[in-house]
Amino acid sequence: MLRDQADRHPGTVVIVDGDTRVTMAELRAGAARVAHELIELGVRPGDRVALWGVNDPYWVRHAFGIWDAGAVIVPLSSRAKGLEAAAMIEKTGAEVLITGEGPPGVVLADLLPPGATPRHVLGPGPRLMEPPGVEAEPPGVEERALAVRPGDLCEIMSTSGTTGTPKGVMLDHAQVLRGYWDWSEIVTLDEHDRYPVIAPFSHGFGLNAGLIACVLRRATMMPIRIFTPDALMSLISAGRVSILAGPPTLFHRLLDELDRADWDVSSLRVAICGAAAVPAALITRLVERVGLERMINAYGLMEGTVVSMTRAGDPIEVIAATTGRAVPGIEVRIVDDDGKEVAAGERGEILQRGYGVMRGYWGEPGKTAEVVDRDGWLHTGDIGVLDPAGNLAIVDRKKELYIVNGFNVSPAEVESLLLRAGSLAQAAVIGVPDPVSGEAGWAYVVPRPGMTVDPGTLLAWAKDNMSNYKVPKRVIVVEALPANANGKIDKMALRARASAS
Repeated sequence: MLRDQADRHPGTVVIVDGDTRVTMAELRAGAARVAHELIELGVRPGDRVALWGVNDPYWVRHAFGIWDAGAVIVPLSSRAKGLEAAAMIEKTGAEVLITGEGPPGVVLADLLPPGATPRHVLGPGPRLMEPPGVEAEPPGVEERALAVRPGDLCEIMSTSGTTGTPKGVMLDHAQVLRGYWDWSEIVTLDEHDRYPVIAPFSHGFGLNAGLIACVLRRATMMPIRIFTPDALMSLISAGRVSILAGPPTLFHRLLDELDRADWDVSSLRVAICGAAAVPAALITRLVERVGLERMINAYGLMEGTVVSMTRAGDPIEVIAATTGRAVPGIEVRIVDDDGKEVAAGERGEILQRGYGVMRGYWGEPGKTAEVVDRDGWLHTGDIGVLDPAGNLAIVDRKKELYIVNGFNVSPAEVESLLLRAGSLAQAAVIGVPDPVSGEAGWAYVVPRPGMTVDPGTLLAWAKDNMSNYKVPKRVIVVEALPANANGKIDKMALRARASAS
């Protein structure tokens, strides 16, 4: 896809980052240089290569370089701490780690625990950081790149698990290209658009509906290293942004800023929310105040790529209350606890089938079989309702995952990390509604015998050892955790306690 775009549209600017402009031809050449270096290191087709850094042109170039080499990308969150990154590197067997820019003053590779460094680490030295030229392609790269088949693995994405450790979701090239071509068609993303990619490239939305979609459609990608709401309006105005994707809080902020000052947001034409209830009044105000052509609500998950989207012409109440209809090539069913399909308007678990269902969890066929049945249906763990027209509303989550600023958080993973602080006998984490982040984590903790736990000290440890969205908002020290008849921690009792506090 990149080679086709570079051959047909070599001068199209695909990345704008401050004063930096990268054309299709330059991106292809830069990716080829990266691929050549990986091949020289001994990277073979199908090998996993981890990429760790913030959204920037370096990340884009190295992602395509990994694919040119026939390897599989393992994105690591720029928010990840050493323990989290090391777990994913070990799980996927990645022997090469490419690190880009990290938080100010932080060398990402130095965060890895002793003994967790892979065989090869490529850091952002002068040669790898320099802007790409369009010199002749290094030998061997073209042959390796063109040998990649549609069914070969493209990416292994980390997703929050229910076992205390993240799982690696396997997606192939054909799934990603088809899914995000169709996504782009519905969004109407094209070569005239300027699209800031706020979601991290390590996140499925940032990588697939951001980085890849922009190259697919020749849209101008504007990588956002660290998003701050304060910079939102100047970004839209000065950057002439036409596509904006984010949670409802982002668009509330936009309207608040417009009430305070007369910003030029006339370039903005499409807004995209993801699987969130969007107040109808918000959509009406955006259309009237900003002049949006359309607001799109959508639902997807790492294991199933894109599932449903609202369409042009959908009434405001459909966009506000649902995530639209299934995208082409995808089937959706709602079933009860016995697996029987329920009638329209009734709640049940969302099942999805079609080309977008993952190839499985890396190295975990048992876990894969728990969520993808013999007939190919992915059991999402989300609770939804289909209306008579086929529009899907997400109403709850069967799993215990909660969502902080658009990021799925596994309580089991946070609990597992908290226990590594050394002062806790037990930890139980729940998600509670939060006006700023949508949901936030509250951690109920029991100290080890003879030890005391200071919530502030434990939170400081968490900030040093977890991605920021996983850090609990509150730590509550208790003598014991409630248990049910089976001896398991009773999280329903904890939620009742949280809502009463």
